[in-house]
Amino acid sequence: MTSVLTAEQVAGYRHDGFHFPVTGIGAEHARAARAELEAYEASMGGTLTELDRSARYKLHVKLPWAHGIVTHPAVLDAVESVIGPDILVWTSTFFVKEPRTDAVTLWHQDATYFGLRPHDHITAWVALSDASATSGCMTFIPENGAARLYHHKANVEPNSINGGGQAIVETFDEDSGVRGMLRTGEFSLHHTLCVHSSPPNESDDRRIGYGISFIPATTRHIGTTRQRAMLVRGEDRYGNFELEAHPGADAAANLAEYEKSIESYNTGYAEQIAWHEEGRVRS
Repeated sequence: MTSVLTAEQVAGYRHDGFHFPVTGIGAEHARAARAELEAYEASMGGTLTELDRSARYKLHVKLPWAHGIVTHPAVLDAVESVIGPDILVWTSTFFVKEPRTDAVTLWHQDATYFGLRPHDHITAWVALSDASATSGCMTFIPENGAARLYHHKANVEPNSINGGGQAIVETFDEDSGVRGMLRTGEFSLHHTLCVHSSPPNESDDRRIGYGISFIPATTRHIGTTRQRAMLVRGEDRYGNFELEAHPGADAAANLAEYEKSIESYNTGYAEQIAWHEEGRVRS
């Protein structure tokens, strides 16, 4: 089943900054991926919510089953509908809320600390469990064709599932939010400037989402550290990123690639937090 967006759906995404639901990887694949994730957590000696936050990022670089999600045709077909055929994965993040937790995501925009220009980055948020109003699904604020970058403050919420713990510190219309409810195996798409948040998980099951950050190959990074990304469809004729190897059967080689990627990503992310706080980056 194709997940290519129609012209009308693409137009709606460009106006609103989000689109959901997309059929996605299917419930069976999602449940299998969840089992792989929880086996990985067991091997690490704790859940992703207990481990260092860096343990949630870029797992597609070292774990073949995670790589299988970021390269799934249903996901890439939908993304290509919006950003074109030459696609890189900038990063990927598991967003997990444990049952009956007070963990939240405050109002924010993905673009704030990524340092990517122009603002063509798109997130595919794949549900590995049901994302309902009860379990803490995302809420999107429509861009209404007038997206811009808001000023944020980092580390304002210790219970945030975002690495920067960030929140918007400007006024906007919070009452216009649209809840992005998803069933297991479906995914949503949202633009890098789309304001969004999510409340606590009040259900009895984990709320598990896999946020995959895709960019067209034309995208560049504005920081001082050369960044890494993975080519997953088409060609890279620009060389703006060091291309990551796709994970294979050699776990040690996968880990070495992953460690290089995590180091550059964390360095670049921290620099962008500092630049934003200094007012150096607002467009």
